[in-house]
Amino acid sequence: MRRFMRSTFVASVAALAVAATSGSAHAESQGDEGNRLAAPDCVTFSADWRYTFVTNGCSDTHTLKVVYRDGTDVPCRVAPPKALITFPGYGTSGNEVLGVVLC
Repeated sequence: MRRFMRSTFVASVAALAVAATSGSAHAESQGDEGNRLAAPDCVTFSADWRYTFVTNGCSDTHTLKVVYRDGTDVPCRVAPPKALITFPGYGTSGNEVLGVVLC
């Protein structure tokens, strides 16, 4: 019985250590997203469940990325002036497009 209790204790401590590590990594990635610069006002977006359309109405080329509430990571895209860039939409599981940021 003593051996069972010890192995259960060791397994529990190991599981908690892994959970704590993965939780802090997730918190850091969420914080990194918040540090990105928002796209200028001349960059607009329209989101629906299937696609998010980003329009660069600026006179300069920008490298842009859409930010999602659940932290979905999409690649940055280069948007020349007057370009319409397509990103994934928010889907059917309650996600949300929070905005567009510069890469």
